[in-house]
Amino acid sequence: MDISNILAGYDRENLTIAVLGGHSALDICEGAKRMGFRTLAVCQKGRELTYLKYFRTRGEKGCIDEVMLLDKFSDVLREENQKKLREMNAIFIHNRYFWVYFDDFKEVEENFKVPIFGTRKMLRLEERDVPGNQYELLAKAGIRTPKIIRSGGSDISDEILKDSLDKHFLTNQGLPLLVKAAEEERSYERDFFLITSSEDYFKEREKRNPEFVNNATIEEYVIGPQINFNYFYSVLNDELEIMGTDTRRQSNLDGFLRLSAVEQMQLLNKGFQPSMVENGHIACTTKESIIEKMFLLGEKFLAISKKECKPGIIGPFALQGAYVSEQGKEEMVVFDVSMRIPGSPGTRFTPHTTYLWRRPMSYGERIALEIQEAIDSARLAEVLT
Repeated sequence: MDISNILAGYDRENLTIAVLGGHSALDICEGAKRMGFRTLAVCQKGRELTYLKYFRTRGEKGCIDEVMLLDKFSDVLREENQKKLREMNAIFIHNRYFWVYFDDFKEVEENFKVPIFGTRKMLRLEERDVPGNQYELLAKAGIRTPKIIRSGGSDISDEILKDSLDKHFLTNQGLPLLVKAAEEERSYERDFFLITSSEDYFKEREKRNPEFVNNATIEEYVIGPQINFNYFYSVLNDELEIMGTDTRRQSNLDGFLRLSAVEQMQLLNKGFQPSMVENGHIACTTKESIIEKMFLLGEKFLAISKKECKPGIIGPFALQGAYVSEQGKEEMVVFDVSMRIPGSPGTRFTPHTTYLWRRPMSYGERIALEIQEAIDSARLAEVLT
């Protein structure tokens, strides 16, 4: 989408940083306030108190200046609401939370006529069942990913799938596989579960919604510490930055792992199902020798994004995976890519931005800083799509 005509009507001295009320909205708005921008959260009725009450700007407190309250998030596409955003000179900071509330990615790509900070046509590639998706990009970049038994959306008969699963477990000493299905209640969220035999898969399919499980990706479960490498690419400076590192907290799995092996077996024998639905993140650090490898991985992905999805990554992204040590060699195995701001405000509590900027910096502040520099250098259109 050509946003130059829209920007031509904007008062660039009076911009508003806008975001959907969820995911990383507070992080974005707090950073925007630090840089002197007005902030707006687009909220859905019944889910607005965080923004309308608890963190609403009041004097020196809070970071949400304005709230646009809608019956449902997707109403932001209604022309009258888009007009209000443009009248406020809004720049929208997108995240996965924003995109999943629409039936089709094209609705935002083609019909949301408000400038977005970042590359609006890359978000669909996070889905594993679309052409040119994240795994295809990772492969082209030469970045190691888990071995895939079945790609999401593949039409494979049960007989062929069973043979593939049995072969994996026979040749890999029973190492588990990870099934990445969609949640039944919230299809935009992932419902992960482990299997250690083909029988496990078919039993789990019957317990869950078979439609979602049949469309799931089945891949190697990488045994190693899980870590997210969080980046920011500055288009203005042509420089890749590391914003921080973190790891995930996942629903009842985290509590389950704190039990003894005896208690775990007792629960499993009673039918307990560990769940890997993501609930939050923990800031974590890495040893310093990993930092160079972190940059090299980020540079590889950045280069392939520019080649395959012009203009490529703008601003935040993340490579998420597990760090393995095999035959004396340490390597990151990437199993997920975030092509926008990751939902982890705790990255500021790792030291990487301090090493570069000599102070901790949140994603929200880094985004706002890039926008302000783009305004000052008359290059705003270069960071918006």
